Amino acid sequence: MVDYYATNPGPIDDAVLYDQDKHVSSAIWEGQERSALRCHEHTSKLDQWMLTEKQIELVKKAGFGYLRMIPAISLDNPLISALVERWRRETNTFHFTVGEMTVTLEDVAYLLGLPVDGEAVIGVTYTSCEAVCIRLLGKAPDSGYTSGGMVKLSWLKETFSQCPEDASMEDVERHTRAYLLYLVGSTIFSTTTGNKVPVMYLPLFENFDEAGRYAWGAAALSFLYRALGNASLRSQSTISGCLTLLQCWSYYHLNVGRPKLNHDPIHECFPFVLRWKGKQSSPTSNRDVAFYRKALDSMKPSDVDWCPYSNISHTVIPEHILRSLILGRSKTMLICYDKAERHLPDRCLRQFGMHQTVPEEVQKWERKSRGVDGGVDLSTKMESELNEWSNRHLYIVEAEEDVEESEYMQWYLRITRKLVGRPVPISSEFQRMNAALREIALIADTLSTHGMDDQQLQSVTRIRYITYECLRDQIASTVVVATNSQGEVGKRVRGKERVRRKGMGKRKRKEEIEQYYAAGVPVQSRLPAATFDADDSHLYHMGSDDLCITVSEDDHGRISHVAHSVDDLELCEDANGLDESHFHHLAEDGRLSSEVAEDKPHASIDVVPQVSHETREDIAQQNDYGVLV
Repeated sequence: MVDYYATNPGPIDDAVLYDQDKHVSSAIWEGQERSALRCHEHTSKLDQWMLTEKQIELVKKAGFGYLRMIPAISLDNPLISALVERWRRETNTFHFTVGEMTVTLEDVAYLLGLPVDGEAVIGVTYTSCEAVCIRLLGKAPDSGYTSGGMVKLSWLKETFSQCPEDASMEDVERHTRAYLLYLVGSTIFSTTTGNKVPVMYLPLFENFDEAGRYAWGAAALSFLYRALGNASLRSQSTISGCLTLLQCWSYYHLNVGRPKLNHDPIHECFPFVLRWKGKQSSPTSNRDVAFYRKALDSMKPSDVDWCPYSNISHTVIPEHILRSLILGRSKTMLICYDKAERHLPDRCLRQFGMHQTVPEEVQKWERKSRGVDGGVDLSTKMESELNEWSNRHLYIVEAEEDVEESEYMQWYLRITRKLVGRPVPISSEFQRMNAALREIALIADTLSTHGMDDQQLQSVTRIRYITYECLRDQIASTVVVATNSQGEVGKRVRGKERVRRKGMGKRKRKEEIEQYYAAGVPVQSRLPAATFDADDSHLYHMGSDDLCITVSEDDHGRISHVAHSVDDLELCEDANGLDESHFHHLAEDGRLSSEVAEDKPHASIDVVPQVSHETREDIAQQNDYGVLV
């Protein structure tokens, strides 16, 4: 099993993870390392808002009484980045070595204290800030503080962070709405813009009692799911959403990057994120993405705490939160305006103390966008998603009896991406593949062809050709030896083939030389070749107008020469180690066959002409470098 995953990390069956090619794990496996993601959460200045008692009461009515208590927690960007590498947008779960896990509505309720039951967070879109800000805040920002339907967080703080004690109730409400917009824009709905928040949330705070009826926790989770899915794509470098929720979820569930507490966790405060308040002692300075990736790749069942809240006294949890915890097991659609994401607890039953069964197939859904038009009520556009959310209490996942989890793990290992990082360095993979190709080439070169018919001979020829093509592609991309403008060869690599390519820059070639030697590929490696009898040669076309192969046999019936002709590429084989400058001259003047024949009367070489040749002077001007194998 270990050897298999060293070369193929999965999935074996791509029925579930059908977007693997787009995922960042594919890029990492191919050697395209991605640095730690830029994490956009803007909680550092939340404590600069000075709320009055009246404002705090309004904040509680709106459902954010606990969220406002959560302080800024230092984010571990490498840990978050490694978790993102394990996130799959096809299932909205993390694919770990031990099985699937995810952040559920139960986690949101425990960790943030946000309401996870209620009306869907959805409304009207805006492309301008002025009208809605004047109506609900009493003033509008200057154009420098806006961008379409978004307003800068800095304007909200500068204008509304201090409400006068003697302010009218209308002003208190305006200042509180500004604070709530700032709060959601810097935490649960933080965007990759860095410092802006859409004003479309503002009308939801017009009436504070009605604001308290929304499922803000479900909206926060939908937003985070979408952010995780976007960040898991190989082209992304940033992530937004409630990253404090994500990081603290990891601290509770995984023994990876978890800091040591400086206080006794027995006396828990609600919400449970507060366990990680303040400074913790943990050596995170030398922990980069690769460190956490390796830890997650080697994670064992003992590193997972499936039910971390079970030992915490529930007496500190508000009654309305306790009543809604059942929705953690609801298969439903989470909604935050245009962001609708599936909540699939049936894939993570062990997080609810149940045995895991093979889950049902995930029903695909369209990830919609709100578009560019303002004044659009998304309730119509998201009708099917809203219907699914309205039936959330009807689809509660229940435990099954007599479940054998080994069946689940057998299924899971076939559909998952087990590894993200390579167990064997890519340079070692290259050397092993190179050695195997050379072995195949040697077998094909020395194979006796006596008794073979034309079809069998052509098959052997094709094997040899394909092997040489693979070797050429590998070596041409890693080893390049410079020649000067007069066509003189620099340090020669011993070998029997010469590859000349056009249009490659000097800088790139210099880097490739360094990479070649760093990989440890033997410079002395060469492809075998031998002389042959011209009378025994055969010409084969390989299904292309630009490619044909001349094959010849020696006196022992072995394939001894293959001459190639490919558009914009010339491969010539020489068994006698001709001087390079002489080789250039012969090949360019078309006299290679005759002069070699004079030197070696028992051998001749057929050179299949290319579509066009440059003059020697053109080659010297256009191609200062040659590739030698």
